[in-house]
Amino acid sequence: MPARRTPAGLLAALACLVAPLAAQQMGTAPPEVVRVPAPPPILPIDDIKFLSDARLAGRLTGSAGADTAAAYLARRFAAVGLQPAAGGWFQPFPIERDAPAAQHAHVAGLTGRNVIGLLPGHDPVLRNQCIILGAHYDHLGLGGFGGLDPDSTGKVHNGADDNASGAAMLIEVAQRLAATPTARTVVFIAFSGEELGLLGSEYYVKHPVYPLSTTLAMINLDMVGRLRQKRLIVYGAQTAKEFPRLLDSLNWYAGFDLKAQGDGYGPSDQSSFYAAGRPVLHFFTDLHEDYHRTTDDWEKINVEGFGQVATFVTGALTALANRTRPLTPVAVPPAPVLTAAPASPGYGAYLGTVPDMTDSPEGVRLLGVRAGSPAEQAGLRGDDIITRIGDMDVRDLEGMTVALRSHKPGDTVDIVVRRGAQTLTLRATLAQRGG
Repeated sequence: MPARRTPAGLLAALACLVAPLAAQQMGTAPPEVVRVPAPPPILPIDDIKFLSDARLAGRLTGSAGADTAAAYLARRFAAVGLQPAAGGWFQPFPIERDAPAAQHAHVAGLTGRNVIGLLPGHDPVLRNQCIILGAHYDHLGLGGFGGLDPDSTGKVHNGADDNASGAAMLIEVAQRLAATPTARTVVFIAFSGEELGLLGSEYYVKHPVYPLSTTLAMINLDMVGRLRQKRLIVYGAQTAKEFPRLLDSLNWYAGFDLKAQGDGYGPSDQSSFYAAGRPVLHFFTDLHEDYHRTTDDWEKINVEGFGQVATFVTGALTALANRTRPLTPVAVPPAPVLTAAPASPGYGAYLGTVPDMTDSPEGVRLLGVRAGSPAEQAGLRGDDIITRIGDMDVRDLEGMTVALRSHKPGDTVDIVVRRGAQTLTLRATLAQRGG
């Protein structure tokens, strides 16, 4: 009787069973398979912690800490699914030697770097247009210029809310959109040089990845990590006719105490795009007592509020990137001079006040004034509430910044203040910071 042939598959299966038994008998059992758990996901608060770590020394534009932050952002952009622009992840720009804030910060002549990532659109026609989502990642370094704590010079200003929060939200929104790209291309930009006078965003406007004529709008994220009482401010709501209705419809679901207002000018990077004729929105969770101080640390970030704002921003961005019709921009008035007096309080035309960062319904309340400053010489003092500078009303710190930017060092201006029950008009001669 011929031998019965065993199917090859059965022989292989028997070998798999017999081999481990034989190996055990010989004392050479194969090692057990060790399953390595996947690393935990990187959360937005992790990004904020990294960017605001003291080892980055405050991310002053042109510094080693800023370069470390830029490299980190490029890695995170790649990890969440963005693509580099044609020239790579980085857009270097020179820090001009005659930039006033750069001189005071001792970085004039160095190089800053914007970080740019792309999420290509899926529509064969609309993908040639873009929406920009931007946030600056630089901060004040070791203080001195721009710092609002007179004793903080030489200490690291970590800038967790200003603006590690905005840079982290770029990553979060990119990750949410990467799975379902929009019709238009979205350009994610982490700007440097904002604290020195919008240097990075101004450079991008002059050297865009996509022509500004094909850029539908720019959305800016600056200080979006300290939501309180669900109060969300959106500047630039009047820069396109469609914006108010869009924001209202999104807020029907979100339920923010939404303050949508204003044109596109203000002390952040959206101003560069508005001055170039593009509609803009600037998302902002308001000022606080740690603004431009050494106490702006990651532990004070409202993680839940951050997620709520990110959801709102993602909705706005998605709606704009998928709309089939163009926006209707509101006519742009002549731009204020952005380079003569950079964006943060205390630059350029210098008054020397120390403002209270909490809300005041009447104007800007002062905690004090700096010794020898124009404010002290004019008679300003703590607890005064500034309501007017020159011919411009001052309702909040942004209004105060714009009012000071409208003047140059050496100008003499009337400053109207509330002092208790009195209304006083004081006269100050503005100075050059550091002069």
